[in-house]
Amino acid sequence: MNDLYSIGEMVIDFIPGSEDASYIRKAGGAPANVAIAAAKNGLSASMCCKVGEDNFGHFLMDTLAKYNVEAVCKELSKDAVTTMAFVTLYANGERVFTFARKPGADMLLSESDVKESDIKNSVIIHAGSCSLSAQPEKDATVKAMKLGHENNKLVSFDVNYRNIMWNDDVNACVDAIKSVLKYVDLLKLSGEEIDMMGGENNLPNLMKEFNISVIVETLGSNGAKAFFKDGNVSVKGRKVPAVDATGCGDAFWGAFLSKLRLEGVEKISDISEKILEAAMNYGNISGCICVQSKGAIESIPTRKQIEEYIRKNNIEF
Repeated sequence: MNDLYSIGEMVIDFIPGSEDASYIRKAGGAPANVAIAAAKNGLSASMCCKVGEDNFGHFLMDTLAKYNVEAVCKELSKDAVTTMAFVTLYANGERVFTFARKPGADMLLSESDVKESDIKNSVIIHAGSCSLSAQPEKDATVKAMKLGHENNKLVSFDVNYRNIMWNDDVNACVDAIKSVLKYVDLLKLSGEEIDMMGGENNLPNLMKEFNISVIVETLGSNGAKAFFKDGNVSVKGRKVPAVDATGCGDAFWGAFLSKLRLEGVEKISDISEKILEAAMNYGNISGCICVQSKGAIESIPTRKQIEEYIRKNNIEF
């Protein structure tokens, strides 16, 4: 039994360090980073992926193996090219992304790569919206979410809009997201993405229309907020010396899902506000620790590090 089954597009990010430092690599795309973050926080995780037979593809597979994330579709395809992105991180926290290839266009992940047995042998199914931007990844992602929903799994979905993946068409992205929300139990949004989905005042309507149980707004080191059908929970961020770093939201979500699982949550009906608030604290602390350094995978803390941070700061749940 796997705790987490993650599926989505592959992006390799390079974060330039100081002039004297080598590039810090992030093995790519939110689904991969969430799987790795969850694995570092005590869960068994698998990643459904197919990557190119190139240096970047080998790096991704090596990174997944390093953190004990099972690569379900681990063959390196000669027909695929692993997408890469260059990320320039400035001292003021500003990030500039430059994609060498259009993400999601050539990963060749197909419906046949998603096995029902893998879904049935997992507790949480996680996917990201960027993988809905191109065929055949869209079909594979929809299949995984649909199977998860039909098998009463906890389906987690991360809204992540990158204009290059949608040809600057926000409406196309929103339409694609809405087409799969009927399978979603737990929805992750950032502030900008909430605006894209109609604003905070529209969240109750989304929950009612698509029967979503919980929407979590991640705010990085500032905190997080969860929207229930019958009330909201807010968790303030921990003040830490931090810079913005790509991947910190993934670190938050991986730790967040880990806490839910470690608390014994297997169905959305098992999530109480108390458990969710504890999970949000746990995940938010993870995100804060992550952004203390210019990195993503390298700076995602382990469960032990988070617990030590909690102990030293006398944080109570």
